[in-house]
Amino acid sequence: MSVILGIPSKGRLKEQVEAWLADAGLKIEADGGERGYRAKIVGLDGIEVRLISAGEIARALNSGEVHLGITGEDLLREQGDDFEARLLLLRALGFGRADLVVATPQSWLDVETMADLEEVAHDHLARTGRRLRVATKYVAQTRAFFARHGVGDYRIVESAGATEGAPAAGAAEIVVDITTTGATLAANHLAIIRDGVILKSQAQLAAALTADWGGERLGIARRLLSLIEARARAKRTLTLVWPAEQDAAAKAATALFEARGGQARASGLLIPRAELAAVGAALESAGVGPVTAAAPEYVFSPDCPPYDQLEGRVARPS
Repeated sequence: MSVILGIPSKGRLKEQVEAWLADAGLKIEADGGERGYRAKIVGLDGIEVRLISAGEIARALNSGEVHLGITGEDLLREQGDDFEARLLLLRALGFGRADLVVATPQSWLDVETMADLEEVAHDHLARTGRRLRVATKYVAQTRAFFARHGVGDYRIVESAGATEGAPAAGAAEIVVDITTTGATLAANHLAIIRDGVILKSQAQLAAALTADWGGERLGIARRLLSLIEARARAKRTLTLVWPAEQDAAAKAATALFEARGGQARASGLLIPRAELAAVGAALESAGVGPVTAAAPEYVFSPDCPPYDQLEGRVARPS
């Protein structure tokens, strides 16, 4: 009985995911199988890793074929307006960033906002009898976004290739596409509408709420998520240590910081990194020293918010 984890099988996102896992002490090792698309996490039993495309990860999560997966939020949200009934976003990973945007030809100088686009779409229909064509791979999010902005006189042209080239090819008037810098859109003489950012996407660790979480699978997921959280928590904290004989003076000087997220240790204090300067100044004023600051590798805690969310949402096996 395993928890199936889907990770990207190729490209820059694969490299970033593997580096993120390695930073948390989770080494991926090939495990044979179908053309090398199966792997395992060294030292963490019960996890079956499947290397598949980013788009397939989103679909597999949506259908419950995998329990956990790492892919772009743009792909996850494309599973439908009600995707949150089937998918749970556990942690934003801070890489794989891109914006899903609405872009129009640069020559449309009077179209700066979605309200302008609504007027143009209406005028285009009245003048030509045809709806404005929107080229995109992101059909669900485009429809939802356009509806929120009152844009109705358009039709979707589903894009199978390079979406940004659709206007130049005469296949569409505008596009909805993913971009990181906007350079490719600009190279194709397209400009992003001022309020046309649909989603600021990044890679997400997500869970399938409809997957089979029976048996020991929740416990296996907790071990994985606890390790990931411990590493993330460590990156936000520092451990301060002072001479044992100065403990009373140090504790008096740092009492305020315990109320602001610090955690007492024997002759020391675990603090948020942002508090270092203030805590250091308080200890200096109290004559405490020498004080050393060290970055922990992991900070484990009984609390694991991602797991708590997962446990509270998954369907209980009968």
